[in-house]
Amino acid sequence: MGDVLLVIFPALILAAVLWALVTALKPRDFGISDAERYQLELAARSQAHYAAQVQAATAARARVDATTRPSQNEQQQSQQADHARAALQAQAGSAPAMGQPGYQGAVLPGGQLNPQFALQLQSLARTGKKVQAIRLLRQATRSDLLTAKNYVDRL
Repeated sequence: MGDVLLVIFPALILAAVLWALVTALKPRDFGISDAERYQLELAARSQAHYAAQVQAATAARARVDATTRPSQNEQQQSQQADHARAALQAQAGSAPAMGQPGYQGAVLPGGQLNPQFALQLQSLARTGKKVQAIRLLRQATRSDLLTAKNYVDRL
């Protein structure tokens, strides 16, 4: 029996030391359960989804604002008006009036409005006759009401 104890006792001690090492080196869970880990992952995914939705909504709003609001640069608007007036003054003697033979029409071949027509719409809009300006624009370009209204509102 003494010989058996001499062999089993060191084997038990070796097994206890190995068990202690394995237990000490085993990664710990730090007290987070699977449900808590799932909740954290779900919150992170939800936050990322919300950020993507906000970004998409902001981009859509910017696109809508760009198409419905006038340029915020007043200097650019005044330069465009000055160029249109200069072009009108240069053509004043040679340009036929609306309804006369040789008049180009409200829409030029490139799809842009005739500067004379644009100034006429602008003067109507600035004198408070927006309805007449919208009606005139719709008749000349055959555009829908919303597009014509947005254009006149930007003048």
